Amino acid sequence: MTRSLFDADALISMFESATAKQGEELRKATSQATMAALQGRELTLKNIRGALKSVADAASAGAAKNVVAGIDAEDLLDKAVAGMDDALLKAVEANRTALSTLVAQGADLREKHLSKAIADLDKMEDQMFAAIKKAAEGAASPVAGAWGQLLEKMQAGGTLSGAKASATGEQLAEQMHSALRDTRAASMRAAQAMAESYTAMVSGVLLGMSEALQAGGAAPARKSARK
Repeated sequence: MTRSLFDADALISMFESATAKQGEELRKATSQATMAALQGRELTLKNIRGALKSVADAASAGAAKNVVAGIDAEDLLDKAVAGMDDALLKAVEANRTALSTLVAQGADLREKHLSKAIADLDKMEDQMFAAIKKAAEGAASPVAGAWGQLLEKMQAGGTLSGAKASATGEQLAEQMHSALRDTRAASMRAAQAMAESYTAMVSGVLLGMSEALQAGGAAPARKSARK
């Protein structure tokens, strides 16, 4: 795998100097930072959790240093959470695209490594919860308290990436069932065509045998007539 492109110092600096009007910029920056952290790693649950924690730690460190008037730590970290969720949503979509392609090519999602991939999708949201919990444990007040409140809200309402992951599992299952139905239908059509071909073949053979028998019976009759 390539080296992570995540720049923790740049993200810390951005959160440290952010104003109340820069919420959207913070969300986008966090999303990009998370994508950079993910792109440098194999997308295992462990690595996803590690990437999310690295980004959460950077946002946490920057928020703790922010002394801009009117800035609330929870508001800053809320934008960080939204950005991480955006990036995780892209990771879910990447997995969905890959799995959907495999299903279209005839792969069976009940196979061990594919069923694990589906199960891991449902666990991605848990990796974000775990990463934020760890970031909160390592932060000082009031940042730790802000993380705690955000975590409670997320666990109660869920995340966009979590909802997408659940829907993806259902969509892939339906796609596989549809593919199996199409395969069965194609097999039935092939069997029917073969049966019809067989019937025609038998009829042809039978007709040939009948004509041969008729020809065989006519020859002796003509020979007898000469006598």
